[in-house]
Amino acid sequence: MFRMPFANPNRRQFLGATTAAFSALIASGCVTRGAPLASASTTFSGYGPLRPDPAGMLDLPEGFSYRLLSSLGDAMSDGGTVPDKADGMGCLDLGNGEIVLVRNHELIPTDDAGGTIAKGFGTRNGEIVPGGTTNIVLDVETLEVKRQFRTLGGTIRNCSGGVTPWGSWLTCEEAPTGPGQRYGDGLAVNHGWVFEVPGNATGLVDPVPLRAMGRFNHEAACVDPVTGYVYLTEDRDDGVLYRFIPNTPGKLIEGGRLQAMVIDGPADTRNWDAATMPLARAFNVSWVDLDNVEAPQDDLRTRAAADGAALIARGEGIHMGVDDLYICSTSGGAKKLGQIFRLVPGRGNGPDRFELFFESESEEQLNYGDNLTVGPNGHLMVCEDQYTQVVDNHIRGITPDGRPYDFAKLNMQTELAGGCFSPDGKWFFVNAYGPTRTVAITGPWAA
Repeated sequence: MFRMPFANPNRRQFLGATTAAFSALIASGCVTRGAPLASASTTFSGYGPLRPDPAGMLDLPEGFSYRLLSSLGDAMSDGGTVPDKADGMGCLDLGNGEIVLVRNHELIPTDDAGGTIAKGFGTRNGEIVPGGTTNIVLDVETLEVKRQFRTLGGTIRNCSGGVTPWGSWLTCEEAPTGPGQRYGDGLAVNHGWVFEVPGNATGLVDPVPLRAMGRFNHEAACVDPVTGYVYLTEDRDDGVLYRFIPNTPGKLIEGGRLQAMVIDGPADTRNWDAATMPLARAFNVSWVDLDNVEAPQDDLRTRAAADGAALIARGEGIHMGVDDLYICSTSGGAKKLGQIFRLVPGRGNGPDRFELFFESESEEQLNYGDNLTVGPNGHLMVCEDQYTQVVDNHIRGITPDGRPYDFAKLNMQTELAGGCFSPDGKWFFVNAYGPTRTVAITGPWAA
């Protein structure tokens, strides 16, 4: 696993330290290629029609195949069993021929934990609540599951998160709840935090909430390796986009400032009542500092909006690239089927820029996009999460010039989540939410 010397860095030290780490992320397919939209191919329209899976689980194009790695109830090496509700996930290189998947489980206090949890953050009626993460350690050559085990306990609704350049996974609670609130009967502490899980963990880690990163309906996170800033999404109809500036880059536990994004233009990006956010037009943005970020009343977003922060409809997946990052709005757009935004950080060389990169016009293009990542060819890979009618979720590809296509179809009545690539870009890992299934997909990505 790559490690970076973050002790008291100045900007030059931080940039130098991130170079090797970010090169590793590029190789893993965990970042975008930063190619300008104008240079994108205008001929690619997908990998071809989806072929029915003989096993009845996941339809893929010709030339692609999948391997089932982990399922609900499988025995784990720590004596427990694989929990349900597999959600966000990240892939990290451990070195020594091993890679690891750090996988969220979006469990609520009444769900089955898959076994006794020895330690955790929160309790309900004296017992540790079941949410958290599991790690799956794989052989990088054979993809053999060498061991899998729980790494975080005592949290609620670990939805998504994001990998860091220093080799950890930020796991986010989509549950700003506490005693007497939703899911809160019998709870001993408030929830709604971000936690950090090292990729090289060998068992349960100490559950330390990163309180300075705010208490809200967390969804996902990503880190800009140049600045060390962390960007955070919020799964609310009236959510906002957050930015965390750490006091010490790479050491999030040491605190920092939480901010919300203000657009020099439309204050509402959702396009629900009017097309206030035009496609492909970039706006300058600024950031407003937030106070009382632990927000016992779960009102951080409304106070941010009162200070001018732009509204985003159900911000979910977020993914950092070389020079930009992408944000998925699950129910944004005139048809309320989903939007994807692009943010280009100024990094001290000018203002940040924000634009609407894609907006779905039909269920066939994108229907409630959620987690997203980038393929080795620079295409967005977006997992769908819709339960609006018949559950029919896909992985949709979107080309660098904004054209969608079908990549996979899940033949289970559940959502897709946690898409991420192996360090060599050969394997695409993704979860079926429930019952838990974690699979690895491979094929001709360079098309």
